[in-house]
Amino acid sequence: MKPQLGSTYSPLFFLSALGNGGLSVGFYIFFMFLTPHPDTPIATFDTIWSYLADMPIYIGILSALTYVVILYFAYNHVRLLIWNIKEYRRYKKSDGYRKLIGGNNEITLMVIPLTLTMTINVMFVLGAMMVPGLWNIVEYLFPFAFLAFAATGIYSLTIFYRYYSKLLINGQFQHSTNNSLSQMISSFTFAMNAVGFAAPTAMSENLLIVPIAAFCTVFFFSVSALLAFKNLFLGFHAMLDKGISRDGSASIWILIPILTLLGITTIRLNHGLHILLHTHGSPIFNFIFCSTIVSLQIFIGILGFIIMRQNKYFPEFVHGFSNISNEDAAKSPASYALICPGVAFWVFGMFFLDKALVKPGLLTIFSLPHLALLLPMFLILIQTIRINWKLNKRLLYDTTL
Repeated sequence: MKPQLGSTYSPLFFLSALGNGGLSVGFYIFFMFLTPHPDTPIATFDTIWSYLADMPIYIGILSALTYVVILYFAYNHVRLLIWNIKEYRRYKKSDGYRKLIGGNNEITLMVIPLTLTMTINVMFVLGAMMVPGLWNIVEYLFPFAFLAFAATGIYSLTIFYRYYSKLLINGQFQHSTNNSLSQMISSFTFAMNAVGFAAPTAMSENLLIVPIAAFCTVFFFSVSALLAFKNLFLGFHAMLDKGISRDGSASIWILIPILTLLGITTIRLNHGLHILLHTHGSPIFNFIFCSTIVSLQIFIGILGFIIMRQNKYFPEFVHGFSNISNEDAAKSPASYALICPGVAFWVFGMFFLDKALVKPGLLTIFSLPHLALLLPMFLILIQTIRINWKLNKRLLYDTTL
């Protein structure tokens, strides 16, 4: 991995750690939705191994491989997180950082709390998978998880308020360079805060933790949604006027993880209402809501793919084939924005299959229709891993950045 990038570093390199963390959680989804856990809201070490005890050997082999993949991406997440923190500390002393502060790209600093919130989720998944009997003491852990999410939430708000207060006082926002959806990173970050707080809301039975976590969930959900509408309007206005910037083309797909996070937040909050208000959501709501989220993700996915294919984004920014005269192919850490949409579509696709089709009895798990719907989502996940490897090779291990 490249050491000491100095002023050539960009906070967007944190997206490399974010993507690997997302892939780790993404493979945990196999256990979450394909193994039974009737007494716990998520799959745990105890439920997984109880299930595997009665399964054929090939199921055990597949499960062991899934464990290995989860640990591999979790390791990469932590490794890249540490590397990014070291590089960012050096970067803050450079001229590049001073140029970043005060311009449109200052918003990219929000990828730092975004990634740190993902780290909390990765640690939670590893604890659930690796520690026997963890769920027996989980109520003692939720207050610590709440404090961790509160810390990243406050960090997110601090960066946002500093950035926006300067803009609102001094102006100078460059609309001419806003011809992408890069400003949506603020909505992405707050959506990650919301889904983090939604975890204790849905899973805890502590009548003190649940309402406080539920309020924090609604707070960050509302902020994320508000900023999403604002940034969509400004971003598309600039793109329709000047055309999308080539290096920002992948930002179109940022809507996919935002929809996934807000969708999961809504499902968790809805589930948590049985503690607060002694009520549950209906199967009709789950079907219509999950179908709406997936429909929007498919629509956005196709739109983004068409745009990136027509402006030859994949050959140059992912595969490294130059399309501009004799110059070297572009290398931009913003290309890591391709990873989260692939993971997010897989994750919410599994929520869709479970909440909208399996639970209401419209689909039987491991039936032919179920596997047929599972296959294209899994292929997208595999393609996402392939792109992640390519980007790592080009941006982190190549000798010329």
